[in-house]
Amino acid sequence: MNTAAIGGAAASAGSSASGIGGADIGGVAGTAAAAAGTELAAVGGMRGSAGRTATPPAGAGDSGIGATAGSSNAPAAGGGAIVPTKPTLPSPGCGSAATPPNGSLSIDVDGTPRDYIVKVPTGYDPKRPYRLIFAWHGLGGTAMQIASSFGGGYYGLAARSASSAIFIAGQGLETSTGAAGASAAGSSAGWSNSGGRDVAFVRKLLDWARSKYCVDQNRIFSVGMSYGGIMSNTLGCELGDQFRAIAPMSGSGPRTFGGKTCVGQVAAWMSHGNIDTTVAFSAGQASRDHWLKANHCGTETQPIMPGTCLAYQGCDPGFPVTFCEFDGGHTIPPFASEAIWNFLAQF
Repeated sequence: MNTAAIGGAAASAGSSASGIGGADIGGVAGTAAAAAGTELAAVGGMRGSAGRTATPPAGAGDSGIGATAGSSNAPAAGGGAIVPTKPTLPSPGCGSAATPPNGSLSIDVDGTPRDYIVKVPTGYDPKRPYRLIFAWHGLGGTAMQIASSFGGGYYGLAARSASSAIFIAGQGLETSTGAAGASAAGSSAGWSNSGGRDVAFVRKLLDWARSKYCVDQNRIFSVGMSYGGIMSNTLGCELGDQFRAIAPMSGSGPRTFGGKTCVGQVAAWMSHGNIDTTVAFSAGQASRDHWLKANHCGTETQPIMPGTCLAYQGCDPGFPVTFCEFDGGHTIPPFASEAIWNFLAQF
């Protein structure tokens, strides 16, 4: 296992920043994680259920939060399930006259400075509650990489939700532990959560963001690739009472949970290449199975656009689980940006 390739350092020079899934983001710069012939054959194209498309519910897209008090239940994108909406829950920062922080910042966490980057929507309105989306890099990656690469930033989600979400990309600390419990080759930035330091970082960021911005506290999300996917799984477990949904790509979960008692429930969207030699496909399946059990899902599935995704049926209302197996290695599938945004926009 090439654990040095876990996560995402910057794509090699000449790679298109918009080519999510086309260039390897799973390893250190210049490392190709996807073996020859593992490009997706764009299977997708199927409707989740008769008459339903992958279009987000009315009001849930870029134009606004959509799920306000008194709103009706909205159909999940293509999955056939009904996702109950929650009322908007404004944070203490709503209505603040102060100019919201934007760009590269730092915060003290138990004596350790932690760096992160914030992207505030164009035309930010301090009286409007926004989604808050955290995005995490892989082993050897950087917050700047997440903020500026991969489909224009934040795994392509910023371009899809430029006016309806606040984004935060955190910077990991040096770690010698790779994903799935393996030792990394050398020391690289990652999310080992040693002594709970990374969860403490996120707790501090949550409190800070709620006080500085107008955040919809019922719509806080986490997305990441590889070690960033593991980080999302960890947050879903330990901060499930604060995160609404997670979207781990090529991550693992049970090891990271470390026997901890998970708090609350989260909706989960996951993708994993079936010939991944960096984080084994079986690790992604184990992560899937964890959330299926946590959300009391059944075994029946329905295909969902885009890509090769399956939406599990019978999950607890409001906590759907989608798993996207694709023919490929340790990389982001080309449908990820659209599929993840569709998933998050339904809440």
